[in-house]
Amino acid sequence: MHNIKDIRSDIDKFIESISKRNIKLDKNEITELDIKNRTLIQEKEKLEKEKKDISKTKDKTLFEKSKKISLEIDSISKKQSEVKIELENILSSIPNIPLEDVPNGKDESSNIEIEKKGNIKKFNFQPKSHHEIGEKLNMMDFDLATKTTGSRFVFIKDKIALLERALSNFMLDKHILENGYTEISPPLLASENTMYGTGQLPKFESDQFEVKLDDKNDRKFLIPTAEVILTNIVKDKIINKKDLPMRLVAATPCFRKEAGSYGKDTKGMIRQHQFYKVELVSIVEPNHCSDELERMTNCATGILDSLKIPYRKVILCSGDMGFSAEKTYDIEVWLPSENKYREISSCSSCGTFQSRRMKARYKNDKNETNHVGTLNGSGLAVGRTLIAILENYQEADGSITVPEVLRPYMNNLKKITNN
Repeated sequence: MHNIKDIRSDIDKFIESISKRNIKLDKNEITELDIKNRTLIQEKEKLEKEKKDISKTKDKTLFEKSKKISLEIDSISKKQSEVKIELENILSSIPNIPLEDVPNGKDESSNIEIEKKGNIKKFNFQPKSHHEIGEKLNMMDFDLATKTTGSRFVFIKDKIALLERALSNFMLDKHILENGYTEISPPLLASENTMYGTGQLPKFESDQFEVKLDDKNDRKFLIPTAEVILTNIVKDKIINKKDLPMRLVAATPCFRKEAGSYGKDTKGMIRQHQFYKVELVSIVEPNHCSDELERMTNCATGILDSLKIPYRKVILCSGDMGFSAEKTYDIEVWLPSENKYREISSCSSCGTFQSRRMKARYKNDKNETNHVGTLNGSGLAVGRTLIAILENYQEADGSITVPEVLRPYMNNLKKITNN
């Protein structure tokens, strides 16, 4: 969330910077609400001082006047609260400002490829899609999931279910043992305040699965990503600098309505309401965010290097980044059936945008209290990695060769067949 003091100091520059996110702000509305809010605060403070001075005199003849002042204070407090809420609603709906090295653009057409790695396999047969492969092996059932639950769900069975589990365990082991992340097994429900802290609420409420509870004021949501719950571990805390950086990893199911993607990727597992993901979160000093983003992205691509799956790294333009991000790299894997790259991970630096919303801070070397920097990234989306393996490791007879690094996690199974 943006600090109104920073906006006030140079509102024209702020509006220019945020315009890169394709956001048009009403300068007058923000300025007027800010002035009104501060004026009401000053009026209230003035009356509170007057009431305090009267109280000190212990003059009973001024009792009625004091009572009248109390009523005025209550009235002004109510008005100020309403103005503050209106101002905060506007501020909480404004996305993060992109860093200087983020390319300017409106949508994904302005994203820039940074690098390409891996060899794209040349098949001597027409490669099938992951859902064709899975259904032919009788190890994926979309129709059954539609009957039991609804569209955009799947039953994964037998050896492909084992492959999915192997992927989660392999990713966790690599991030913990080689990359220095601490494993967390978090709750899968998040409170309204927690969802607000990382920027899912209020702007993206339509994408969330809310759980119906007896107490309507106690709102809970299924996590759309473990980022939400992991990042909020530092909410309302002042962290000791010696404990930074904090690097956390979790493998969890994730739940999203995909409200803005109606009609997109309806076939197969590309865009599901429920999916597994290994999530990376870093809490760092703000001036270390850029280096940490590079490190985190390398940790994610390292998984694909080990699996020997071709991919490319892309920097997102200002108009295609997530709400809380100041800079984002997307990692995209090659899918033979589509003859193109598809996203498998997003790694983002959020600077102090989320920590301001969460009130997450640390003490620097001068003993000053500052907001921490937060980062998050998929390391990786398990379902999409599963898709990439099925398609890139498929054989002409419909079987799947198991990547070497995964075989120890699969009882040394070398091939998945329907025999």
